[in-house]
Amino acid sequence: MALSSTPYRVRISLSDTDRGNYGEHSFTVARHPSETELRMTARLLAWGLWWDERLAFGRGLSEVDEPALWRHSLDGQVEHWIDVGRPDADRMTRSARHHPRASVLAYGPVEVWRESVVPRVAQLPGLEIAALPPEVGTLAADLPRKIDWSLMIADDVLYVGDAAGQHELPLEWIKRAEGD
Repeated sequence: MALSSTPYRVRISLSDTDRGNYGEHSFTVARHPSETELRMTARLLAWGLWWDERLAFGRGLSEVDEPALWRHSLDGQVEHWIDVGRPDADRMTRSARHHPRASVLAYGPVEVWRESVVPRVAQLPGLEIAALPPEVGTLAADLPRKIDWSLMIADDVLYVGDAAGQHELPLEWIKRAEGD
């Protein structure tokens, strides 16, 4: 018998001073049975970092040909492809060449990946890569089924307030998209 996804009720009060996005957002997101709390946390932080009214969660681990998040145009075309984790160079190349914008929010031990994989995609103009600090693990530990965060983004730092307190997560931009 296959395990089913676990639903999480999420409320995020978003204050993105870098892009001028503010609002209260409530939604339900599914966590795949094999998805870690850290990956789930990274998906939620990517949602806040690249928030847009048409941004949606992909089926992710259930469907390997979909990203963690994506934004579609009104005619159904993918405008922004967002992966979380440490995708291989082929996946990043394919997403950057087939979509106007592609982003990666890396987490976990990124040092070897940054040295061996990122140089192979450095020339792709529409690709941007950011990395979360190791401290994101504290936020991800014992992730409750009802998530209530205040997420402020200022000067490339994610400030997340939850029941346990305030978490400061400075982003490391490994690669910026050309024109940004």
